Amino acid sequence: MKTFRYKMIIDINHRLWILVICMIILFHAGSSGVVAAPLVPAMFVFGDSLVDSGNNNYLSSMAKANYMPYGIDFTGWPTGRFTNGRTIADFLGEKLGLPYIPAYADPNTVGTRMVDGVNYASAAAGILDETGQNYGQRFSLSQQVLNFQNTVNQLRYEMGGNITQHLAKSIAFLVFGSNDYINNYLIYRPSYSPEDFANLLINHYTRQLLALHSMGLRKFLVAGVGPLGCIPSQRATAPPGSCVNSVNQMLGTLNVGLRKLVAQLNSDHPGAMFVYGNTYGGMGDILNNPGAYGFSITDRGCCGVRSQGQVTCLPYSVPCPNRSQYVFWDAFHPTQSTNAVLAQRAFVGPQNDVYPMNVQQLAQFQT
Repeated sequence: MKTFRYKMIIDINHRLWILVICMIILFHAGSSGVVAAPLVPAMFVFGDSLVDSGNNNYLSSMAKANYMPYGIDFTGWPTGRFTNGRTIADFLGEKLGLPYIPAYADPNTVGTRMVDGVNYASAAAGILDETGQNYGQRFSLSQQVLNFQNTVNQLRYEMGGNITQHLAKSIAFLVFGSNDYINNYLIYRPSYSPEDFANLLINHYTRQLLALHSMGLRKFLVAGVGPLGCIPSQRATAPPGSCVNSVNQMLGTLNVGLRKLVAQLNSDHPGAMFVYGNTYGGMGDILNNPGAYGFSITDRGCCGVRSQGQVTCLPYSVPCPNRSQYVFWDAFHPTQSTNAVLAQRAFVGPQNDVYPMNVQQLAQFQT
């Protein structure tokens, strides 16, 4: 009897030790940063300063964010992002399970570092090549497409035949159009009507989207343009408490045209998926209902000089202390908090926010 009881005790102790060891393994796995596999193999980002992750640091341009207080709430130092922290591309990348996407112009963005994606976005860039020329060097949309071709050539060397599926399952995120108005149409007032100018932009955009498709990309998120008449630099020219409605009205043709464009492209290319991001509606909701998102200040930038932050941040300016309550970081760009809201809406939002599907669904789409 004693022997039997002794064996039972040993057996119970043995099982307890196995249970303890399993719990320790699980604890360490959870605490060591082990995460689920990414939803997509890579994300390729094209755009302007709203998603630039540092490309303009390496260009001869006046449009730079390589000084404090830019980046104050991200790494604690400037990264070249035109906000106090992360961009909408950063947040979407996080939700997709990807590391931060490196800037194309960074000399270290070579070889296997490009496998998770590359960011080609450049401050002052536009859909049109001439847009932003007042700021100096920048990567326009067409140049960013050429840069992507260079990346594909390098990835083909790294990945061989696997690159076809890699590109087809990856997401291309494009953010263009704001500079074509702010740093082109509204400055030079060309002979085009607002409708004709919007159609010019859409035609050029279409050609570049098809070029990216021809290189192997199959999943696209095309962001519309937000209410530019409500950014601090524009509100400085309007009556107190008002946006510049004439500017906002110009954007209607472009945004409606982009939504129609993705529908047409989806019809023409059934093996691909083009998604329209309703930035105008998302920002409009934030500006009209700021309290619902934790914001209290909508009409001026957190960092800037003159007219309550309606001129962009100067080097080593002292920003507002309550940054999470501001919709805008500077005269042109949203805060990290605003970017987080927009990214969340793009990732899981209904068709009013992202049409015809959200980014989470786009990641699962079978090409």
